[in-house]
Amino acid sequence: MEKQREQWKKVLDKTEFIAIVTSSDEEAHTVGTWGDYVRTLGIEGEEVRIPAWGYHKTEENIKKGSSVELLIGSKSLQRPSGKFGQGCKLSGKGEIQTSGSLAELSKKTFPGSRGVLVVTIERVLYTYED
Repeated sequence: MEKQREQWKKVLDKTEFIAIVTSSDEEAHTVGTWGDYVRTLGIEGEEVRIPAWGYHKTEENIKKGSSVELLIGSKSLQRPSGKFGQGCKLSGKGEIQTSGSLAELSKKTFPGSRGVLVVTIERVLYTYED
């Protein structure tokens, strides 16, 4: 079970694009980022760090209690059945930090970003059934 739980990190290591979803008043709001950007800032334990560009609506939704969902995938990873292609939805709590060491790292590494979106992963749902 632990191996499957940690599989999302392998998928994140290979994903090209990440969809970031929050919601408010029954309306979904979606933004995105490149997988390389996330890998550059790093993953620490269950914490995914994403450079925050605008993300003002995302931040507003988080402040109103919305969880954050990340949709990732890679066709290059083999599933337990032997077929290729793995994807998953990561869900958790998010916070946009505009000051502090992580925010400064993001601003330095990605000029124009206003800080970092930190998502603490609480749930993982794999998108394949085999």
